[in-house]
Amino acid sequence: MDYKSKKEELEKQKAEAEKELQNPEIKKTQKKKLTKKIYFIEQKMKKLEEEREKREEEEKKKQTDLEKKLEQAKQIKITKSKELEKAKKTEIQNLISEKKKEWVGKRIKVRGWVHRLRDQGAGLLFLILRDGTGYIQVVLAGKLAENYDALMIKTETTIKIYGKIAEDQRAPSGVELQADYFKIIGTSSGEYESIFNEKSNVDVMLDNKHLVLRGSRTSAILKMRSVATQSFREHYFHRGYFEVTPPTLVQTQVEGGSTLFKLDYYGEDAFLTQSSQLYLETVIPSLGNVFCIMPSYRAEKQKTRRHLSEFTHIEAECPFIKFEDLLNIIEDLVCDTIQRILDSPFFPTLMKELNPDLKVPKRPFKRLDYKDAIKFCNDHGIKKDDEGNTFEIGDDITEKPEREMTDMINEPILLIKFPAKMKAFYMSRCKDDSTLTESVDLLVPGVGEIVGGSMRIHDYKELQDAYSANDLDSTPYYWYTDQRKFGTSPHGGYGLGLDRFLQWILKVDHIRDVVLYPRMMGRCKP
Repeated sequence: MDYKSKKEELEKQKAEAEKELQNPEIKKTQKKKLTKKIYFIEQKMKKLEEEREKREEEEKKKQTDLEKKLEQAKQIKITKSKELEKAKKTEIQNLISEKKKEWVGKRIKVRGWVHRLRDQGAGLLFLILRDGTGYIQVVLAGKLAENYDALMIKTETTIKIYGKIAEDQRAPSGVELQADYFKIIGTSSGEYESIFNEKSNVDVMLDNKHLVLRGSRTSAILKMRSVATQSFREHYFHRGYFEVTPPTLVQTQVEGGSTLFKLDYYGEDAFLTQSSQLYLETVIPSLGNVFCIMPSYRAEKQKTRRHLSEFTHIEAECPFIKFEDLLNIIEDLVCDTIQRILDSPFFPTLMKELNPDLKVPKRPFKRLDYKDAIKFCNDHGIKKDDEGNTFEIGDDITEKPEREMTDMINEPILLIKFPAKMKAFYMSRCKDDSTLTESVDLLVPGVGEIVGGSMRIHDYKELQDAYSANDLDSTPYYWYTDQRKFGTSPHGGYGLGLDRFLQWILKVDHIRDVVLYPRMMGRCKP
């Protein structure tokens, strides 16, 4: 509580006690207690005022001392020596890499932001400098720490520093930059640390995400996101896929009309895409195996730790495959991509505070029929809802029970063969049971579903029947239907949520923390 709040609370307590004391029917013993209570409240108020006066006096003295120190500091001039060897411009990542010893004794120049600072007094100032590629300890000594500009350095000040690299095992990276000159490029208000901290509520953190991004953990997550995205692309290119960029403004639904974002498109109805799948299917006759990494949108009114309204969707379509091939393709995607992430030169430094124990999952992944998953949940006391109802065939295994089941099994699960009535119109039926679809969800511990896929209907009549069964007008889908008229082929594909994948491999509790600027129900800023 601040001074004002404490004072108001004590005044309120005193007023209530005094009012009660005016009651003519009050007993003598109670009157004595209230008089005593008022006395103690007055003593607290007196002490509060004394503390305020003392604090103001200290602040006044501190300000006077600072002004005096600043005036003295203005008299200290620092200049860039022309006698020193020419400084080599470099990035911090080079100074802290495996080849860092090659830089010891060399004069360099770096630019960056002050991540942290520690004033030791007696002409010694320690900085942790950040330039986006890494962090390094900087030492300002003597006049460099006592001049006016040095006193103006605050957290997030942008600065250019010259100096020599020296070994120091006490420094976070084993080396430090011993400065001989610096220049402030951009000042900072110094309010950075007062805006939020680790204990700030979620909305405060999200409103200030542009500043939260500067934290070391958030920076590491976003860098690993970049590494993971590159690893997915490398996987696809190594496997012979071509990348395409489908539109995100569409006039057809893919995953049901209730989760569409509708908009006016020059007088016509249009939507933000739920998936690029239908467009990917149109290019497999000319490009073969294809993939895309694009945003998708779902107007799902859910506030869970794994739901976003806008998410990064990694999707692929493959011609001339069977259902078992599709399952193997999904396994290969996940395992090969994780191996590429592990092989990345960024992995050791970025993952040490996230999930240094990441390993490639064991293959083959567990196959689990939908009906067997229903039985597993009922056999292991996993309830359908908060009312304690058990599952029946045809029930959707929602997020909470899905995660319970996955965490209990504790390995990646390919959940397969869902009932047709639960799935999208385009999914092909199982040959041995037409009530089931050749569909798959990949579930992983800690998150649940990260991949959804299926074989696609490739027969023209079957697709027309699917439109009718789902009350869909086939007219807007003419271009999709034509794929079955002009040389159809068996094919299948899937969509992987990059954000959920990152949640899993980085062991991040909430999906909002792996996204640059999350868009979810109630959140569309900054």
